[in-house]
Amino acid sequence: MLWLSSLLGIVVGVRALGGAAFSLSFCLGAFALHAGLATAGVLLPSLGVFADVVARGPSDRPELALTFDDGPHPNSTRRVLEILREHGARATFFVLGSKAERFPELVREIVAAGHAVGVHGHEHDRLYALRSARFVARDLERASAAIEAAMGVRPTLFRPPVGFVSPSVAVAAERAGLVLVGWSARTLDGRGASRSERVLARATAALENGAILLLHDAAERDDHVPASLAVLGTILERLRERGLRAVTVDVLRRPV
Repeated sequence: MLWLSSLLGIVVGVRALGGAAFSLSFCLGAFALHAGLATAGVLLPSLGVFADVVARGPSDRPELALTFDDGPHPNSTRRVLEILREHGARATFFVLGSKAERFPELVREIVAAGHAVGVHGHEHDRLYALRSARFVARDLERASAAIEAAMGVRPTLFRPPVGFVSPSVAVAAERAGLVLVGWSARTLDGRGASRSERVLARATAALENGAILLLHDAAERDDHVPASLAVLGTILERLRERGLRAVTVDVLRRPV
């Protein structure tokens, strides 16, 4: 759709140069359509407007992926790992490069427990999607290097801070050879004011084949404990009751 709206803009421009311009209302409408599609592409990465984004897995397998952002943290991440171990579940942790530098042993603990590790940027820059491709590329290189130094393997998965995928983020990720990962459902557990019962309700409603749930194992600024920790065990129990298995994103997206 974005390509179509861009083509429409070219047609409008060519016609105007030829002296047969469209009406002002038509031009304004075409501009609004293009701007709307571009904005939606950034805010809703699962649409895949600027790049292919893994937002869910196959619907014909009883598997889903639990993903955790903004860690690692010595206390909350270890608690998440403990709960996952108790339930025999696997997950994917999108870690910040700066925290991986501070807590490399935690990154190794995640990997040793059988989980996957992806990049979530070096710092949690909320304006990430507005940065240039050069800025994002430098940030990804720094974060990836920190994670590789901690676990000995170069990460291949990338979820941008805040999750927005702009053209610059898409270009930098492609050049770095990173797979962009979104989500099919957000639990909104990372907010300081989030209530665990609402997080549980959102997560329960999203438990289905191929789902990718967005959770947090740490707070962005480490100033609170994500609300999901209080109900993670219950989420895993309900997952099992529905006959589902929690796997890493890599396993979820593998061919049948």
